[in-house]
Amino acid sequence: MDFIDEPKPVREGEELDVASIEKYLASAVPGLSGKLEIAQFPSGHSNLTYLIKVGDREMVLRRPPFGRKAKTAHDMGREYRILKALKPHYPYCPEPLAYTEDESIMGCPFYVMERMRGIILRKELPAGFGASPEDIRRIYDRVLDVFVELHAIDYAQAGLEEFGRPEGYVRRQVEGWSRRYREARTPDVPDFENIMTWLAEKMPPDHPRHSIVHGDYRIDNVVLDPADPMKVIGVLDWEMATIGDPLMDLGNSLAYWVEKSDPPNSHLMRLMPTHVEGAPTRMELVARYEEKSGIAIPNFDYYRCFGLFRLAVIVQQIYYRFYHGQTKDQRFALFVHGVKILEEAAAGVIEGSAL
Repeated sequence: MDFIDEPKPVREGEELDVASIEKYLASAVPGLSGKLEIAQFPSGHSNLTYLIKVGDREMVLRRPPFGRKAKTAHDMGREYRILKALKPHYPYCPEPLAYTEDESIMGCPFYVMERMRGIILRKELPAGFGASPEDIRRIYDRVLDVFVELHAIDYAQAGLEEFGRPEGYVRRQVEGWSRRYREARTPDVPDFENIMTWLAEKMPPDHPRHSIVHGDYRIDNVVLDPADPMKVIGVLDWEMATIGDPLMDLGNSLAYWVEKSDPPNSHLMRLMPTHVEGAPTRMELVARYEEKSGIAIPNFDYYRCFGLFRLAVIVQQIYYRFYHGQTKDQRFALFVHGVKILEEAAAGVIEGSAL
């Protein structure tokens, strides 16, 4: 059975100009021959991702969303440069092929990369996937280990210092995401002021071991080998990558991790099959991270609370576009409920924390 992640027809309002893209690719990517076809990968909520097929050649095009965008978000050039620099040191990156800032093509910068054909686990396991609980555990442990591999890269030795400023990273994250939430807040969502206050008051120092942080590392951004699903072959969506605190990156990642025993509201937010038999708990993943990285994590509550808050900001920024009619994507209508659920979850972490 074929479990390869496949695209769908392009959503209304997110169509691309085929003729303009065809002309650009003919000059930017040597050796293309054949009719150009475009489809869209439907699961993304931030940058838009399209399958570009020319003859037998498959590529992926990434562009910013339509409508209002946060000032520093959706930097296509930066994402392209990160992939270009990181690929030799982290083989899980897709191969970047071309980037342009010529807005005459589609009204925004965009880039093209090689498609990584493989299995991507979405909300539910694919029908007939047939993985045992032991297989699931092995897959998820391997996904965590590939995350640790990223954090272990010596970014200075690899010449990647330009990716960010690690000093003061935690403070900038807390203050920056708090500002973004206030700017994107609509009248129908919680104010999060108690959570932002707690994060500011309980803020830990930056971890002394700075690392490349992915910023959105989760199961549905990981590509598994179709011939051996226990093997990770790709890591996608590098738009938030920078240099910073690896524990903040871990907290951001596990904000998406909904366990089988979590409250029903949390399961309404579940995007990946993290609840199935064999899936490790968040704290089991934290323990494995400690073991594999050699980094002790005494107060994961803080990083989890921040991860939930940051996720709420991302959801709210997307909902803002829908609320103001800047996107027709009906998936986003329900995001207001997601913001409320994440506020409840973050408040629950604070209530049970010893910090």
